[in-house]
This record gives sequence, structure tokens and C-alpha cells, in this order.
Amino acid sequence: MFNKILVANRGEIAIRVMRACREMRITSVAVYSEADKNALFAKYADFACYIGLPPASQSYLRIDRILDIAEKTGAEAIHPGYGFLAENPDFASECEKMGITFIGPSSDTIKNAGSKIAAKKTMRAAGVPVIPGISGEISDVEQTIDAAHEIGYPVIVKASAGGGGIGMKIAKSDEELQAAIHSTQAVAQSVFGDATIFMEKYLPNPRHIEFQVLADARGRTVHLNERECSIQRRHQKLIEESPSPVMTPDLRTEMGDAAVNAARAIDYENAGTVEFMYSDGDYYFLEMNTRLQVEHPITEVVTGTDIVRRQIAIAAGEDLNLEQEDVKIMGWAIECRINAEDPLDDFAPSPGRITRYRSPGGPGVRVDSGVHTGYTISPFYDSMVSKLISHGENRGEAIERMRRALYEYVIVGVTTNIPFHKAVLRNQHFIDAELSTHFIEDFEILPEVADVVEQEKEKGVTLASAIGADDRKVAAITTAVRTYIGSTTKTK
Repeated sequence: MFNKILVANRGEIAIRVMRACREMRITSVAVYSEADKNALFAKYADFACYIGLPPASQSYLRIDRILDIAEKTGAEAIHPGYGFLAENPDFASECEKMGITFIGPSSDTIKNAGSKIAAKKTMRAAGVPVIPGISGEISDVEQTIDAAHEIGYPVIVKASAGGGGIGMKIAKSDEELQAAIHSTQAVAQSVFGDATIFMEKYLPNPRHIEFQVLADARGRTVHLNERECSIQRRHQKLIEESPSPVMTPDLRTEMGDAAVNAARAIDYENAGTVEFMYSDGDYYFLEMNTRLQVEHPITEVVTGTDIVRRQIAIAAGEDLNLEQEDVKIMGWAIECRINAEDPLDDFAPSPGRITRYRSPGGPGVRVDSGVHTGYTISPFYDSMVSKLISHGENRGEAIERMRRALYEYVIVGVTTNIPFHKAVLRNQHFIDAELSTHFIEDFEILPEVADVVEQEKEKGVTLASAIGADDRKVAAITTAVRTYIGSTTKTK
């Protein structure tokens, strides 16, 4: 097992990895930018090293600096978390060259899975269902239009090297398709440095369902069941749950086997996620994420598996020692991504200083966060505040616990999407599990969010005042205790 691990990330995911390290008696090393010098994750680590200025390009994306710190601190392995360099094959390759273990798959695997076009070809060969579309990159507009006629509009144009919905364009006609091709190519080149794009059938009212997989170096591969990730804005997830309400035992077995086959087809090792689109009884491979997912906690609580600990053990060469029949489903879990953003302003980020913060707790509630009162949400990074997870015996109990947890959550100083989550959790269509990636638009959720905002104004003022009063009481008591201790010390 490793003695020291460098965590090449920040915020809540850095803390999550460091918690696993602490339980495994592994020394953790943090890297932090100028903007994060007082961040909780930098304080939590056993060692913390300055990496650069706030822009990620000058800090968290600097492969050379990260590896230099790893070498100087004697870190034997690096955990990339998610985002930043987590799916960068060059980073994994440089780790391999230096003899530092990259906690994740090999650089070749990351590269092969990172190209959506190459990945889809591999999946077709492995017998995994793939969304109908052109088999390669778009090189000829007229041929692409002809292909669109064959599979039928609407279609969607995507960046082969992309992710997070960036650059995706839906086309319902020849004219829209031509515009989408040029637009997506430009975005792909600008954001990913790769203008390769492709086209596939756009599915009506699809559900986004993904399977968590674990694989060791000896080829043993299992899945940890599924997560439903259909509540999204701009193709980015906001609410996830496990298991999926649409799942049956037979469908779970079929999709789970497809996920395992997909992982084996690319010689996958470590933790990864195989994503599918599900529509009208059929499912199709979407992509494979070669890293830890943001939503991994809901899988942890319903299976009892510490995924980060498993990642570290696999990277250290340990056997998985887990059979598919050993994986159980224990209740239901929901995750709400709490972001500093305004859902009534197209989910625009809301950076700033948190002046009051109190997180929820109680039975069946977990909060993965890296913030606190006085913490500043930086404009340089993702606006995530925390991941709020509820767990119950069934979906109904998980929903009720999430509602209660959202009621308890107090964040003052920045605008958050908590009202959005409250609106969704009380919406009858969500309660009835009528989910799709178009949920927000189809059921006109934003007017309900506006109603919640109005209803919450008075509660927000009341709770903020109460917390402020509590803070003042604590400060007064602390001052009195310090005065007493000082006086008795002087007397002695």
C-alpha cells in the first residue's frame, strides 16, 4: 500500500480523497492555488504545497508543477479527483514515465475512451448498443446531411473530445445541421483543441442512466448498479439518484452486463462509469468516464462500497475481491448538487463570500463539502458548494429526507440553486418519476423556482438572523471563558 498520495484537485473532492487516505493511514499532500490558500482542503491535508496563481491554467492544470511537487514530497501516487487533469492522457503518461502511480486507468485507456468516435467503434465491436449515427468524424457536410435523412431528424452534433454538453447542437433541418456543424467545430477547437465532431440520432425524451464499474489489474470487473442522472441543465447534471426508477431486475442485468463488457473492451482498470441513454425501452452507449464521478456518493450509500478506497487499493495492485453477486442494493439515495448559481438567471454563477453557513444533518443525510462561513466562492473554478445526499429505505423516504435536508440548509452571502432543488423535489412529475433530460423545460420548473424564492425570503431572513444570534452568543461565551481563564491564570 502507498505511504503518501498527492491529491491533484481542490474543494470537496480533495477532502473526500483525503478522508479515505486518513482512514487507510496514508499521508496526503494537497496542492493549492493563490485563491485556495485558506481553503479547507489545504488545511485538512497532512502537507499542502503552493502550486500557482488562481487561473487553473497556471495552477491545477500545470502537469510539470504537480509532478515536481509529487517528487519533492515523496508521493508515490497521485489521485486526480474529477475535472482538471482527471481524464488527461498526457498527465497519466507523465506519471507513468516518472514511476508515480496514477490512481485511475492507463494513459492508453484514457486516450481510447476519450475519443467518443473511437469509443463507439470499440463498443459496436463488443456488441454494446450504440446510438444510430455516422460511424466516423464529420468531414463532408453534404454526406452528413444525407446521413441525417437516413436516420431521421432531429440529430445532434457533438465534439469527439468533449464533455459536459459543451458545444452540443441539436438540428431539426438541413439548414440547422449546417449551422450546428460549423458552430460545434469552432467550439471544439477552442475549448478542447480538437475540432473533430460527429453526429448521431437525437433521442426523444431520453433518460440518462449510468453504471459504476470497478476493475482490477487481473481483469476482474463488476458493476455497482446504476444511477439515474436525468435532471440536467445544459446537459450538466443537477440531481442524481440510485437506483433508477425505470429499472427492472432483468434490465439491470442486461445493462450491467453491457457496462462490464464495455469496460473489458478497453482493458479498463480502476473505477469508471459507463453512461447510457435510455429511451422507449431501448438503451444505447453514450460514453465512458475514466474517473471518479461527482455523483459517486449515492452509489456508496446504497451499496456500502467505499469507491475511493477501492480506487486506491486497485492502484496499489490489490485484487478486487468482489463478485457481482456480492453487490446489493440497500435502499434509495438522491444527490442534489448545491451550486452558487442563480437558476432564475440561466443558472449563472454567483461567486462571493459566504457570510452564514449551516449544513443539514440527521438520519440518512450526508454532506460532502469544502466550504464554511467566511469562505469565498471563487470565480476561477466551478461554483459547486457541496453535494447533498439523502438515503432512505425507499424512494419516497429518500425524497422526504432530501426535502427536510434542503429546508435545514442555510447559505447566506451568495445565491444558490437550493430553491431549484426544492421546486423539483416537490414537483409531482418528479415524485411520479417522470424523468428525462428535458425535465426542466417539459414541466416548466423555473416558474416554480420563482415561487419558492418568494416563499423562502422571509424564512431566509429569519434563519440567518437566528444563526447570527447564535454566533453572537457563542462569541460572548468564548470571550467570557477566555477572560475567566486569564484571570485565574494571573491569580495563580
